[in-house]
Amino acid sequence: MKPQFNRNNLILAVLSLTLVFGMFNAADAQRNPPKSKPQSTSAEILPARLAPDISYTVSMSKPWTHLLEVEMRLRYQDGPGKADIVMPVWTPGSYLIREYERHVLDFAAENQHGDKLIWEKINKNTWRIDSGGTPEILITYKVYANELTVRTNELNDEHAFWNNAATLMFPKDNLKASSTLRVIPFQNWKIATSLPTVEGQTNTFRAENFDVLYDSPFEVGNFTEINFDVRGVPHRMIFEGEGNYNLERLRQDVPKIVETAAAIFGELPYKNYLFIVNLRGGGGLEHLNSTALQFNRFGFSAQRYVGFLGLVAHEFFHAWNVKRIRPDALGPFDYERENYTKLLWVAEGGTEFYSNVILRRAGFISDKEYLQERAAGINALQNRPGRFQQSVEESSFDAWIKYYRPDENSINREISYYDKGEIVNMLLDLTIRQKTMGAKSLDDVMRTLYNDFYKKGRNYTPADFQKICETVAGTSLDDFFRKTVRGHDEIDYNSVFAGFGIKLETAVPNQPNAAFLGADFRPQGDFLSVAQLPAGSPAYEGGLNTGDLILAIDGFKIANQNDLNARLADRKPGDKIKMTVFRFDRLREIEIALGGRAAEQYRFTVLPSTSEIQKQFYQGWLGAELK
Repeated sequence: MKPQFNRNNLILAVLSLTLVFGMFNAADAQRNPPKSKPQSTSAEILPARLAPDISYTVSMSKPWTHLLEVEMRLRYQDGPGKADIVMPVWTPGSYLIREYERHVLDFAAENQHGDKLIWEKINKNTWRIDSGGTPEILITYKVYANELTVRTNELNDEHAFWNNAATLMFPKDNLKASSTLRVIPFQNWKIATSLPTVEGQTNTFRAENFDVLYDSPFEVGNFTEINFDVRGVPHRMIFEGEGNYNLERLRQDVPKIVETAAAIFGELPYKNYLFIVNLRGGGGLEHLNSTALQFNRFGFSAQRYVGFLGLVAHEFFHAWNVKRIRPDALGPFDYERENYTKLLWVAEGGTEFYSNVILRRAGFISDKEYLQERAAGINALQNRPGRFQQSVEESSFDAWIKYYRPDENSINREISYYDKGEIVNMLLDLTIRQKTMGAKSLDDVMRTLYNDFYKKGRNYTPADFQKICETVAGTSLDDFFRKTVRGHDEIDYNSVFAGFGIKLETAVPNQPNAAFLGADFRPQGDFLSVAQLPAGSPAYEGGLNTGDLILAIDGFKIANQNDLNARLADRKPGDKIKMTVFRFDRLREIEIALGGRAAEQYRFTVLPSTSEIQKQFYQGWLGAELK
C-alpha cells in the first residue's frame, strides 16, 4: 500500500523551507552578487492534471477569401510562465507529413484583459507565448483553406470542409485534455460533424481529447442529406454539390453495406455515424465515427455506382479496422512526427479486401465479377518489377517517404500496401479456410482483434497478428508470413486457389508473336513523353529514359499513341527499331531490340474437374455455386 498523500502538510513544509532558504539567499547575495541570469530554453509546460480549459471558435465571415478564422481560448487554474502552442503536421489515415502550419496567418495572443502577449515561433509548427502566469490566453489566427482533399481544407462561397488536425492547434503536452468547438457558419449554412453537441450552446461541440477532436471533420454549407437507422443506430449521409446521385437508391443501398460489415463483428461500435460526401475530386479518409468521401458528381450511373459503393464500404469498414482495431503505432497519436508501423498492409490492404467482400456479400457484385476484379489486381502486381524489391511490411513502414511521393521509378522499386495488401489478405483468408476445412476465416481473426485488443484497450503488433491467424488456423503460418508478408518471393497463387476449384492463368493474346516495347507514355504537347519504364523491358534495357519526347520511329513521325501502335504492329520480337527523341532539348537516336510478350493479362478459370469439397469451399467463400 502506498502512503496516503497529504497536500496541506506538503504546502506548510514548502512555505517553511521557502522562508529559510530566502533568508540564506539574501545574506549570500550580499557576499556574492549574482551574475546575469541565463534565459530559459524551454517553456514551463503544465502537467496533464493541470491542463487548461480549452475552447475554440471557427468562423468564416468572408468565405471567398478562403480564410477560416480561429479563436483558441485557454483558461488555467494556475497559468504557466510560458505556453507552447502546436500545429499538427499530419492527420491520421494519411501517412505523410503535410506541414499544415504553412497555412497559418496572423497569429496573435492576448490575456483576459485584452493586453497583447509576446510570442515567438521556436520551430516550424510551435508558437511560444510569454504568458507571464496569466490565467487566460486568447489566441487568434487564420488558416488558408483552398485545397479540397479528404486530408486538407476548403472554404469558398459554396461551402466549408475542414479537418481539425489541419485547422486547430493544441497546447503542448495536453493531448488528453477535453475541448469545445463552436462554429459560426456563414449566413444560414448547416453544420455536419460526428462530435456530440454541448447542451444549451448553439453550434457548439465537445471532444473528450485531441485524438477525438482531430478525428472529427466538419462540413458546413447547404448540403443535401439522407438519414437511416441500422440496428437501431442513426446514420447520416450528406452530399455537398450537385450530381446525378439518387437519394432513394442510396437510402436503400448504404444500409446494406453497414449491416454486412456489422454482421462480421456482431455489433456497431458507435452511437451515431456520419458520411460526408463532396462531389468533387476522389478518395476517402476514415474517422472514428464518420468518414469524408469525394466522388465525381456524375459518377453514380451504371458500373461507376458500384465504385462509389466500394469507396463507402472501404472507409466504413475502417470504423473497426484502424479506428478501433489499432496497429501498434496508430493511436494515441504523435501529431508532430511520423508514426511508423509495419501493419498498413492489414490496416489498409485488409480494409480494401473487406470492401470488396462486403460488395459481394451484400449482393452488389456477382462471384464472377469479384474474381474478375481480383484477377485485374493480380495482373497489376505481376507487371510491377517492384514486387521483388519491397515486401508489404516494408511498404507499410516506408509509407511516409514513398507511397504518397511516387515517381517514374516507383514501379521498379516498390509495391502498394493497398494493392498487394488486398491480395495477401485474400490469400490469408483462403489459407485459413482450407486449414480449418471451411470452419474459420479471416472474419474470425478480425473478431478476435476486436474483442481481445480493442475492447481491452490494446493495440496489436505484427507478432500479435500472426499469432492470432495461427491460432484461428490451428497451425503454424510462418512459411506464409515469411514469404508473402515479410519476403519478396513470387506468390504461388494456384497452390491456394486450387483448393477452391479455380485456377489463375494468363490469357493468350490475339497476336502471340507481337512485338513488345514495354514503356508507358503520356501526351506532352505535340509529342509522346516516356512516363514509366518497367525494369527489364526492351525500352528500359535499350536506354530509353523517362521524360524523353518521342519524335519518330525509323524516320517516321510519331504524333500519338495510335501512331506508335501502328509502327509496332508489323514488327516481331527481335526486330530492332531506331527511336528519335528529344532528351534535354537535344536530338538523340536510340536503337532498341523489341521483345515479345507471352501473355496479356490474368484471369480465373474453373478447373477441369472439381471435388465436392472444392465446391463447398467455393460456396463458403463467395456464396455461389462453382460453375
